[in-house]
Amino acid sequence: MGRRASSSTGQGPSGTSRGRGMDTRGGGTTARERDARGPRPRERGRQRDGVSDLQDRVVEIRRVAKVVKGGRRFNFSALVVVGDGKGRVGTGLGKANTVPAAIQKGQERAKRNMFDVPMRNTTIPHEVTGKFESSSVLLKPASEGTGVIAGGGVRAVLELAGIKDVLTKALGSTTSVNLVQATVEGLQRLRSKADIEQTRGVKITL
Repeated sequence: MGRRASSSTGQGPSGTSRGRGMDTRGGGTTARERDARGPRPRERGRQRDGVSDLQDRVVEIRRVAKVVKGGRRFNFSALVVVGDGKGRVGTGLGKANTVPAAIQKGQERAKRNMFDVPMRNTTIPHEVTGKFESSSVLLKPASEGTGVIAGGGVRAVLELAGIKDVLTKALGSTTSVNLVQATVEGLQRLRSKADIEQTRGVKITL
């Protein structure tokens, strides 16, 4: 009878529970203990390399299914915008089998595609229309305090570029990828006052 009682309760010779002993040896940590360790190695590396001043925003994540002999194979594409908020911005489209890998690829490509955006105070120097495929985006300067009148991917590109006052209008296709690329094409066509004066050889007074 004594043996049956000890086996049913699951206690060892020391009187401690076997389940508790397994948890102790497993070395499980709580969420509070993990938070006390500080940032993960990947986050510490980003802060140490000085990349933490860059901001990124995921505009869209799409799932694509490819029909193969064994069934359907799913892949993911992530459209990411990266900028410093001080006149530099870039976009990238990453594709992978998992969402985190697709976002990481998009961030890396966006950082490689970063370019300088000419600005006049808090807005753009002049009106411009960017085109990509069947999408067009009209960008117009705005007075201080207007804000970013845009939505979706267009707003993400303009805000991460550091533009605070601008008027926009999307024309044609409203696909996120096309609108983002059209916005980038329009920003790349912008020219500062100094560039126009040097090209025309005249003095511009505004």
